[in-house]
Amino acid sequence: MTQELQDADYEINQAALEYHAKPKPGKLSVELTKPTATARDLSLAYTPGVAEPVRKIADDADDAYRYTGKGNLVGVITDGSAVLGLGNVGSLAGKPVMEGKGVLFKHFADIDVFDIEVDADNPQEFIETVKRIAPTFGGINLEDIAAPHCFEIEQALIEQLDIPVFHDDQHGTAIIIAAGLLNALELQNKELADVTIVILGAGAAGIAAVRLLIAMGAHRNNILVVDRKGVIYAGREDLNPYKFGVAADTDKRTLADAMNGADVFIGVSGPDLINQHMLASMAAKPIVFALSNPVPEIRPKTAFAVRDDMIMATGRSDYPNQVNNVLGFPFIFRGALDVRARRINEAMQIAAVHALKDLTHQPTPQAVLDAYHVEALTFGPNYILPKPLDPRLKDAISPAVAHAALESGVARGEWPSHYPPFD
Repeated sequence: MTQELQDADYEINQAALEYHAKPKPGKLSVELTKPTATARDLSLAYTPGVAEPVRKIADDADDAYRYTGKGNLVGVITDGSAVLGLGNVGSLAGKPVMEGKGVLFKHFADIDVFDIEVDADNPQEFIETVKRIAPTFGGINLEDIAAPHCFEIEQALIEQLDIPVFHDDQHGTAIIIAAGLLNALELQNKELADVTIVILGAGAAGIAAVRLLIAMGAHRNNILVVDRKGVIYAGREDLNPYKFGVAADTDKRTLADAMNGADVFIGVSGPDLINQHMLASMAAKPIVFALSNPVPEIRPKTAFAVRDDMIMATGRSDYPNQVNNVLGFPFIFRGALDVRARRINEAMQIAAVHALKDLTHQPTPQAVLDAYHVEALTFGPNYILPKPLDPRLKDAISPAVAHAALESGVARGEWPSHYPPFD
């Protein structure tokens, strides 16, 4: 690392510490939504007035959505086992990230958040803890939980709770990947059903991406997933149930084997794992999503030195085509909460994919251009996903998700009156 990069890292680290500590510690607070200026206000807020909504909810649990903040409250919950790129730092050390997730929920979708950090020695303890506190919330966002436990935890909670449970590191990442990929395939004149795809990384995001892409039409044996030991193939003896589920019938064994002739590469793994020879061996007009952050699996400058026919995305904001989960989860939850969905199912995820994809084709508002200091953002190789500060995201994604929830039968509410008619 150069001295310039070291100095830049030091500056941002010190600025981050200052940001989190002052003027008061943390990034979230609780605000009042009702007046408390008079004795009567207090008698309504607490005793004796509060007894009446208690009676109503005791008679009908759905009245909690009418008389409390449950319907607009999401629990952002972690065990701290896979925090950012820092690994298993423990639940308490994950709290700044969970608060940060709450900031994004509130800023982008006006959703309230309690962040919950759980000390749990095993998945069952975590599941039991979340299950017992779930009545507080309208939805649960699981965050920074290591694979393979994240799969077991999420599935158990989906089955046992009647509110949406969403592991953003799995499905959020997969949704943004899928939207960008559909647009990139369109530009490269390729079809999802026909292309060969290499996914490097068999954790939460990689396996979720496989599942979603197959649900959207990718061919199972056209997807090769690669972990630290090589290609995950049918018959490999060291596979857990989740990796077994993405094993392909193939004679390819190494990452280099998999990359040879591939149309698409999706990296959700680690830095600098792809070399120029591997990239050069890909099919004509390849698509490369190198999403390891902050250092991609292959850096754009290195990649474009050998391929000028490529469309590339990364996880970084300083390159075109950032795959950023904030494009999805606030608005997906907004739509789910607004129709009181019991879960966020596959149909809702696919609806979010298409809403994101389609938004990129629309003219970009001047406010977005101003926010990013650019003269134009037009659908093309350097613009396959909307920008996170695009104010149209909520109006595009949330109604699409809400509509899919209603159509698929997981919504308990009706079409919100403040939503426009769905086309």
